[in-house]
Amino acid sequence: MNFSRRSLLQLSAATTALAAFGLPASAAIDELVIAYNVNLPSWDPTVGPSAVNPTIQGLYQSVFDQFILQQPDLSPAPGLLTEWGWSEDRKQVWMTVREGVTWHDGSPFTAEDVAWSLARVAKPETGSPIQFVWGTLANHRVEGNKVIADVMQFDPTIFKWMYFLTGYVLPKAYYEKVGAEGFEAAPIGTGPYMVEKFERNAFVRLKANPNYWGGKPDFDTVTIKFVTDAAARVAEVESGNAHVTLEVPYEEFDRLKASLGGIAAPVSDIGMIFLNDIEVMTDPNVRKAAALAIDKQTIIDRLLSGYGVAIDTLQTPAYAAYDAEIKVGYDPAKAAELLAASGYGPDNPVKFKIQTTKGFKPKDYEMVQAIVGLWRKVGIEAEIEVYEIAKHYELRAADQLAPAAFYNWGNSVGDPTTSTGFAMFGPSPHSVWDGEDLIGMIGPLWGEADEAKRIEGWKAVDRHIAENALVIPLLQYVQPILHAPGVSVTPHASGALLPHLMKRA
Repeated sequence: MNFSRRSLLQLSAATTALAAFGLPASAAIDELVIAYNVNLPSWDPTVGPSAVNPTIQGLYQSVFDQFILQQPDLSPAPGLLTEWGWSEDRKQVWMTVREGVTWHDGSPFTAEDVAWSLARVAKPETGSPIQFVWGTLANHRVEGNKVIADVMQFDPTIFKWMYFLTGYVLPKAYYEKVGAEGFEAAPIGTGPYMVEKFERNAFVRLKANPNYWGGKPDFDTVTIKFVTDAAARVAEVESGNAHVTLEVPYEEFDRLKASLGGIAAPVSDIGMIFLNDIEVMTDPNVRKAAALAIDKQTIIDRLLSGYGVAIDTLQTPAYAAYDAEIKVGYDPAKAAELLAASGYGPDNPVKFKIQTTKGFKPKDYEMVQAIVGLWRKVGIEAEIEVYEIAKHYELRAADQLAPAAFYNWGNSVGDPTTSTGFAMFGPSPHSVWDGEDLIGMIGPLWGEADEAKRIEGWKAVDRHIAENALVIPLLQYVQPILHAPGVSVTPHASGALLPHLMKRA
């Protein structure tokens, strides 16, 4: 089937006609069309900047399986691994590999694929942005349908990473045969869908995997269109050119959820402002004033139609280290006082740049505009620079973000290491704050085996960050999804939009 605007318009017209004769509209959906909010830069889910882009994970999980399955409520479940654990002395990890699974080319999936995938991302030269996690395991070996690895450095979250960013199993024999370029041109996995056609910056068409170990998906063909403009995504689903879309403006969601179908569920993503320890951000008065001058709840109520949860740390209420007692608050008078102490005010504003995406998340640009307006009242003049999300990853990895940069941080495993840890630990490639005090506090927590002590340690880190305004957390997101009446969508609390969880209504 050739993808074209005409075919989609014909599909929409057919749906309307069937509905007029009392026939179920879902019968006409031969090809499920999803208007997605981001492009797909690469098909390798384990290396490069796109591997740590939370928004892309829904695309990756459609084609590839992770070591461990993560259910819609974020709990882990058997996936390609059916069992896993540590040896009693914590010197080894062991994993039992699911049998009877095949790759998309029909070849058998084996324990060798698991061992090779883990060993590959553990090598620095592979280019995994999470190599420092995977590198804690070494000497990966196969014993029957089990994989054993030696623990070089204990990481209490290692199995959580197996259902998080970069935690995917790739085909050893196929990858070694075709190489990186060949895999990019024709990727295969063990996932619920197979790649039929991919046009960069345009769309990907997927075909259902009839042999999927988790059961064949409802829709045989799924076309995912890359529509980065939020207004265009609304138009796609309202016109019938797409059956499902996400991350639309909340006022449009409220307008259309009755005539179409709508789900607005909290997800693990948070909106936050990175502060880079350069220029004026080295002044604690400037940082604290910037945090205190933001009225988070009013922004949520007025710009996001109330869809959102204000937060003061990089933890949501569902995260393991959430501490409700850590509060920053809204205090513009105190913000003005702090700025005055450093010689700034409305007549002599402190100046810096803030970077943001526009349309990547609902009202991202508008939220930054509102924040800049609030800052102006107390004596902060911020210049807004708009960039694509891929540029954010590039600049962040090079530690070249502006003094302030708006971002949505995904943490679907809810662990403090994967929120506060990687965002704020200077040596992490995902952090732009390099303060030695924070490095000293966080460092010992990476390998803390006492779970209660580990969580309390992270709460202390969050308290220190809040007191010194080293980052500005804003809100936990509520993800708006619009869908045609003929489609039933199961939302995933990670924010991943997964077509294999969609059913005919």
